Amino acid sequence: MAIVSDEQVIKVLRQYNPWWRVPSVIKEESKPQKRLAYYEALKVLNHKSIRRFAVLSGVRRVGKTTILYQIMENLMEEGVCPRNILYVTFDNPILKLIDVDSVLTIYESLYPVSGTRYIFFDEIQYTDNWELWMKVIYDSRKDIRLIATGSASPVLEKGSAESGTGRWSVLKIPTMSFYEYCRLLELDVPELPGNLRLSGLVEESQAALGDLMARFAPLLNHFNRYLAIGGFPELVLADDDLYAQRMLREDVVDKVIKRDVLSLFHIRSPLLMEKLFLYLCINSTQIFNATTAAKELENTSVTTIESYIDALEMSNLIYLAKPLDVGSKGALKGKPKIFIADAAIRNAVLMVEDVLSEENEMGVMVETAVYKHITSFYQGSTAQPGYFRKAKDNQKEVDVVVELPREKILCEVKYRNNSGIPATDAIVELCRDEKSKVTSAFLITKKLDDFGIVKQKTRIPILRVPAIAFLYLLGKAEAEGHAGKI
Repeated sequence: MAIVSDEQVIKVLRQYNPWWRVPSVIKEESKPQKRLAYYEALKVLNHKSIRRFAVLSGVRRVGKTTILYQIMENLMEEGVCPRNILYVTFDNPILKLIDVDSVLTIYESLYPVSGTRYIFFDEIQYTDNWELWMKVIYDSRKDIRLIATGSASPVLEKGSAESGTGRWSVLKIPTMSFYEYCRLLELDVPELPGNLRLSGLVEESQAALGDLMARFAPLLNHFNRYLAIGGFPELVLADDDLYAQRMLREDVVDKVIKRDVLSLFHIRSPLLMEKLFLYLCINSTQIFNATTAAKELENTSVTTIESYIDALEMSNLIYLAKPLDVGSKGALKGKPKIFIADAAIRNAVLMVEDVLSEENEMGVMVETAVYKHITSFYQGSTAQPGYFRKAKDNQKEVDVVVELPREKILCEVKYRNNSGIPATDAIVELCRDEKSKVTSAFLITKKLDDFGIVKQKTRIPILRVPAIAFLYLLGKAEAEGHAGKI
């Protein structure tokens, strides 16, 4: 006897797909502002010569479901019959009890539809053997186009590598960039030259840079808010920032750590996982030593700590930045830096009351935002984001390094009132080093009037750029399809 009846499943499907009866209701679920991932997923779905499914991966509340609704609305506007569109979330307790094939069979028994069917599976990782069912659907049902979402990326990527090669693509969705934040709120944004690139700013005169930076002044308050509450679309639109942080803590952190991570990765000690994530938030942007963490956290084993770190990374809650060699000075080996996926997650966990008034906290938030923007910007390219720290003189560090086959880009965050750096600073030494192969270097500053070439003699000029301009321009370039070309 089945655990759930077909009638129960039908009731759930009708609740999730109200457009079968009233097509216009899709507009209530969709949102006007569209993220880059929307266009990428739509391109995969509608490609005329290459049939492929898409899997959207990202932390909770990052906007994956909204993207699905936006694509469904687009399909209906293009004339697709609403009954040819099925939306299902396997986060639903009833649907967790049946498999993908049963859902499809019940759906197709409801209405006599013909033509292409468009299937949208939300939180696909909660159904057993999802990757095998997607493989079967891809191979046997040429009349189906499919997009799925999931909150645990390497779980999805593992399935993709084993069953999805040539069948589906995994598209990672980070939290919104500062540029996307501005667009979502429909702010009056600065008028900028269409071909403006960060790497091209080094050629601009001081006067031209001054004019450019002055255009960002109206966005300063919004930039501080962005750092505090992060790039989660629903929370950005909220009118109560304290409540938004509470929702972030409950919906993103608690649900992911206390439910998603535990169930998907078979975590034996939930309390240890919570303590580890708190430890990472406290030590965010610092080099992570698993042996030290194991001793400080209940004197547990290093192996356990490393496996829990993997689970947090797989759940899109943290980034691990690997140490990279730059030049002839030698680099630290083996130990990653930890970045929380969005500075606002860290703020919500630590509950710092007045985060914007603490210079150290602001520095951590900006460095986190820089790394997230860089990682998103170079997603899908051959670039390797990481950091540099000298092996022998390990106080010398560059916060973010991007390594490409023919480029090395350095980003050092000095988010303070005085961004001056000495000749012995790591970024200066590396920009002097003939063997470093550095092609661009940025010193990311706090104040809008802190810009221009650093006054140190270097082979590669180091450009001071205010953080608000650096992040906005990077996000704008990505949104306009110039990702990977800084």
